Amino acid sequence: MFNDNRITVAKDIVPDPGFTNLQTIDDSIIVDLKYATTDNFTGQMIYDFKTAVARTGTAKKLGIAAQLLRAQGYRIKIWDAYRPTIAQEKLFSVCPDPMWVAPPNPNYSHEKGVTFDLTLTDLDGNELPMQSGFDDFSDRAKRSYQRTDEQDRYYRLLLDVMTKADFHGYENEWWDYQDNDAEAYGPKQVDPNDYAE
Repeated sequence: MFNDNRITVAKDIVPDPGFTNLQTIDDSIIVDLKYATTDNFTGQMIYDFKTAVARTGTAKKLGIAAQLLRAQGYRIKIWDAYRPTIAQEKLFSVCPDPMWVAPPNPNYSHEKGVTFDLTLTDLDGNELPMQSGFDDFSDRAKRSYQRTDEQDRYYRLLLDVMTKADFHGYENEWWDYQDNDAEAYGPKQVDPNDYAE
């Protein structure tokens, strides 16, 4: 998964169990929470908040990634961050296939606030060409998929920056990145509306 002897630009960020609004970390981060809309694979609104939150330590690492990308002329767009267990239950009821949707578990991934679904945009916020759209439950979503040269360039840029910021990707979803310190955090359910600006 990752090398414990890794050197990252986020090496000084220690796990911090609180939750933080991502846009207070870096206001260049674009938030477009797909599960707060009907524009997702279920066709229904899964949760009722529009604020992207994550564990504070994880959010700080994302801020580093956002800075690295902005210096190169790009921005991060967040499609999903912390996701309450009740939302995971709804997603799993529609697609009970653990390759694409994990079974509900408050001590795992999005449900404990240590994972992001994201993509790259230009500085104006226009999404860049990637190998598939969000929640494309096909081989196109897999990191092993044969990308065009342009798609591969953006994929590798995103992977490189997220790796430097101390994240690793899920093999079946190019957009999914988890904090390498995920195991340092226990389960905790919060209301993201409490973190709205």
